[in-house]
Amino acid sequence: INIGRGSNVVLADLDQALREGRIAGAALDVFEVEPLPEGHPLWTAPNFLMTPHVAAAGPYLEDRRRDLLVENCKRFANGEELVNIVDKVNWF
Repeated sequence: INIGRGSNVVLADLDQALREGRIAGAALDVFEVEPLPEGHPLWTAPNFLMTPHVAAAGPYLEDRRRDLLVENCKRFANGEELVNIVDKVNWF
């Protein structure tokens, strides 16, 4: 499952692993090139689910983002460690 960055997955390797049965399935919401080009082998790969870059949308997400922002503001003001810090080297 990848909902983060398209560059995290080598699509040719994923397609081969799916077709050879080395992995049971895969789901991607992001791709290096979006949309996935017409005719790409993954369109017909077995046990493959793709969504159109919508993993960040859903009920309650704005509430969760607001709550996280408020929590981190409180932590910052109190000199505490923040939650969900992004690793700027690996970007996750």
